Amino acid sequence: MKEFWDNIILGNAVSSYLTALAIFIGGIALVYLFKNYILHRLKKWADKTETRIDDYFVKSIEKAFVPIFYFVVFYLSVKSLILSPSFEKGLNIFITLLVTIFAVRIIISVINYFFSSYSQKSDASEQREKQIKGIRGLVNLIVWIIAFIFLLDNLGIKISAVVAGLGIGGIAVALAAQAFLGDLFSYFAIFFDKPFEIGDFIIVGDKLGVVEYIGIKTTRIRALGGEQLVFSNHDLTNSRIHNFKKMERRRVVFKLGVIYQTSADQLKKVPQIVKDIITKQQDATFDRGHFASYGDFSLNFEFVYYVEGADYNKYMDIQQAINLSIYEAFEKEGIEFAYPTQTLFVSKTNQNDEGTVN
Repeated sequence: MKEFWDNIILGNAVSSYLTALAIFIGGIALVYLFKNYILHRLKKWADKTETRIDDYFVKSIEKAFVPIFYFVVFYLSVKSLILSPSFEKGLNIFITLLVTIFAVRIIISVINYFFSSYSQKSDASEQREKQIKGIRGLVNLIVWIIAFIFLLDNLGIKISAVVAGLGIGGIAVALAAQAFLGDLFSYFAIFFDKPFEIGDFIIVGDKLGVVEYIGIKTTRIRALGGEQLVFSNHDLTNSRIHNFKKMERRRVVFKLGVIYQTSADQLKKVPQIVKDIITKQQDATFDRGHFASYGDFSLNFEFVYYVEGADYNKYMDIQQAINLSIYEAFEKEGIEFAYPTQTLFVSKTNQNDEGTVN
């Protein structure tokens, strides 16, 4: 019987194969117990908590680490045997490949969790979800490229010359694509800092409109005239942007002018009349009203009030109602609005000239 266990097959005794098989079966059993008992209880515990980080942690263990545990069991069982150099080299290559893939999966899983948490916290719209998917895909591609270079380096392929070539080529590409890279980084700034979003009404210089699309290179705005304005992201981040959607209330200043023939009693009534009219308007808050100045052809009043909200149509409706009410009130009080006029006063003097005759 001992001779049977000592028989050499492919460089290993039968007993060595049995030992490797025992290690493999025992390891698989331990992983199975961990997965179906310990991990199962962790899932139940995570479901009871309000936070999502523990659910993500348990799910990551199940998807990423459990396969690694199975592979470690296989690796330990195989390494207990005497392997041929060619087989061991192939096994090492296989191990490096699997470790790289598992590491990339873990990194990408963390990145996806970050983007998922960010989108839920920011109440992302459908358009913003598409932007997040685009950035996620770009970041995942960069991770895979770095992992591929790392894999080649660990497989013994000299990549220093390749990296040097890529560095020189990268400088040339960066110089050629400087504008595009500037727009790309500006896109990330717009995405994370959120100076404006889809649907916001903004003014950039003398251009204004509603944001329709935010892309990697350009942002498109629908102007009030109906045409589409296309801005590079770099230009937008370097400009002063007026975002009216962020405005919680609108400050309104308007002036009135009445004629100089208006009596003192009527002048005293004007601020109170306008204040009462503004106060009666819904979503309008009166701030101040004063007899401000003596004009060239009018006595000027200045009034300030606030409109709650950023809706321009709502502001115009309120201002129209105020203007109509002021016109009616002035008509009742006999107060006349001033308009550009000139009054010419002519002084006529009669002179009697006396002459002396010699």
